[in-house]
Amino acid sequence: MIIENWQRGFVLHRRAYSETSLLVDLFTEETGRLTVLAKGARRKQSAWKGVLQPFTPLLLRWAGKGELKTLTKAEPAAIALPLQQTALFSGFYVNELLCRVIEQETPNPLLFQYYLQCLMMLAQAENVEPALRTFEFQLLQILGYGVDFGHCAGSGLPIDVAMTYQYREEKGFIASLIKNNQTFYGRDLLAFQALEFTDADVLKAAKRFTRMALKPYLGNNPLKSRELFSQNILYLK
Repeated sequence: MIIENWQRGFVLHRRAYSETSLLVDLFTEETGRLTVLAKGARRKQSAWKGVLQPFTPLLLRWAGKGELKTLTKAEPAAIALPLQQTALFSGFYVNELLCRVIEQETPNPLLFQYYLQCLMMLAQAENVEPALRTFEFQLLQILGYGVDFGHCAGSGLPIDVAMTYQYREEKGFIASLIKNNQTFYGRDLLAFQALEFTDADVLKAAKRFTRMALKPYLGNNPLKSRELFSQNILYLK
């Protein structure tokens, strides 16, 4: 039996397993995303009952060789990040993104740092949109989405702030006078490249782009977190 060392991590999602246990999707610094069985975690007297919660930094250990590991230790490494209202639902959205697009047990310490930074930004921000857009662009980079925001894919010339460009999947942005849902201004693209999301119009364009770019990774199944937003009269569109 393989026994792992302590790792920093977070709970992404949890669901009931049998009458007393939980299946827990974790995102850890050194192993990446994995699913563990937390035996007895649903019992009233379980030490894990209040520990295995989303957005709480944890120290974790598990054991096992197969796809489903068994959780052996879980301790808080710090207090839970104070996500409330819109920030809380935004955190659920980020967690669902990771569950849907990141392969199991693929180490990615850089993405772990991006995730931690995103949660910290959400906990402090009045407007969650810049934090979400930043994380989405960072996630696309990690996934190998190699669009060049600094150059026209047709001519190779640097992006002109005053021009408009058409987005072409897997190709990039091509200078065009056509204006539709796939049209972006040069200033938008340069802001995307710099991860600068202080302008309201740039934020709208960034949300439109990330929805297009993430769709191939997410497939046709709707995100449950977006439905949760709608049910609570919150937005993540």
